[in-house]
Amino acid sequence: MGETEALEDKNVSDIQVEVSEKQSLAEGDHGTEQCARDGKTLDSGVTLPTPPPRIRLYRRRWIIVFLFSFYSLSNSFQWIQYGIINNIFMHFYSVDAFTIDWMSMIYMLTYIPFIFPVTWLLDKKGLRVIALVATALNCAGTWIKVLSVKPNLFAVTFLGQFCCSCAQVFILGMPSRIASVWFGSKEVSTACSIGVFGNQLGIAIGFLVPPILVPNVEDLDELAHHISIMFYITAGVATLLFILVVFVFQERPELPPTQAQAVARSIPPEQYSYTASILRLLRNKPFILLIITYGLNVGCFYAVGTLLNRMIIEHYPGEEVNAGRIGLTIVIAGMVGSLICGVWLDRTKTYKQTTLAVYFMSLVGMIVYAATLNLGHLWVVFITAGALGFFMTGYLPLGFEFAVELTYPECEGTSSGLLNCSAQVFGIIFTISQGKIIDSYGTLAGNIFLCVFLLIGTVMTGFIKSELRRQNANRTADAAAAGQMAGLDYGATALITDKTQPPPHSQEIN
Repeated sequence: MGETEALEDKNVSDIQVEVSEKQSLAEGDHGTEQCARDGKTLDSGVTLPTPPPRIRLYRRRWIIVFLFSFYSLSNSFQWIQYGIINNIFMHFYSVDAFTIDWMSMIYMLTYIPFIFPVTWLLDKKGLRVIALVATALNCAGTWIKVLSVKPNLFAVTFLGQFCCSCAQVFILGMPSRIASVWFGSKEVSTACSIGVFGNQLGIAIGFLVPPILVPNVEDLDELAHHISIMFYITAGVATLLFILVVFVFQERPELPPTQAQAVARSIPPEQYSYTASILRLLRNKPFILLIITYGLNVGCFYAVGTLLNRMIIEHYPGEEVNAGRIGLTIVIAGMVGSLICGVWLDRTKTYKQTTLAVYFMSLVGMIVYAATLNLGHLWVVFITAGALGFFMTGYLPLGFEFAVELTYPECEGTSSGLLNCSAQVFGIIFTISQGKIIDSYGTLAGNIFLCVFLLIGTVMTGFIKSELRRQNANRTADAAAAGQMAGLDYGATALITDKTQPPPHSQEIN
């Protein structure tokens, strides 16, 4: 980095010296040469334009996004660790199924009132403070759960889950913000997908591990032993991640990664109003449509994930472990879908077309899953659930990135927060409603209920007007940068011969 800066400074310095010498000869030393970097005019009438802001990519960006992905994993694992073995926790704590459902729904409920203070804090204090609070709350929640492994301490385990749900508010909307702050314009969608990937992987492990660590046994002491092992493992991982965030997680790179991010940094803090930003977002009609459609899709996913154990056990009694494996299949397929969609968006920038196609396939996947759940063949359920997960879970990063495009230059955390708030509201409504429908009319009726809302969401997605503001800003800035660099080169070569080009304005460094 030092050599590059020195070379650039040397080039500009040489230009300045030779311009000065030539003007002195031509005008008797009365001409005053102005610094090319200040974009001022020479007395000879030649203007040296101001170069665009310098942008760089830092290799540390990969450490940041993967560290975020891991602590998001630790938190999302706990969202489903009760629900996937709800019959076992019902037996241990002597509570009903609806009470255990609330161990998942508390994640959704907590998000709704706290998202606005958290996004305000993100705007004021930045990514590092948000990461520290998230991992601290997550760590505290896991250790509270360690203290709750007794049949009469359900309130304590609920308190631990509440702490973890508060941590989720500081996590769920961050992938698009981290991608924008740290990554170049050709990799933001991939980076966002990696951030979402951690959340999905945590849910996948949450489906798989609890049924293995906590078998369905009658003896409460033995059951308490198995539950404590799961809680201790979770607490150890959460503690390690908190320590890593304290020492490794960085607020932002020294230089911006894109021209759009450079423009965003140039806005003085006193000119930014969080309330005004929210009001602008709420007046953005395409974004409002996206808020509703995103909430419908992700709300259906939350309902399916929360109630999966109940649906599988109803048709396949005693298959708790396979219920977890089916949940794992849903999320693993969704992780693959997320990464494929992220890479596809970075290459094509077809945000609306891809979002609409994935949404429609989520509807198709839900219809097929609903129709095949009661056929009596688990291998069929694995296949149809995987297809459903590929599209429904793969939709998550698409929504985030489409929102950023529609709302630029508003804060990414604010737009993502509103999307997630919608998802939590619909998630609670769908989970409670589908649970009641399943109890009264069976799983087929409950899944048809979700299909209806996915159909509504697909139609509404077709009406979203695609205004790619961030891409337009990057193209405009790049075009201006190219024009300015051409002007700088012309102005220099008009007076100077045999000079090398200045180094590129974008490169990757440590």
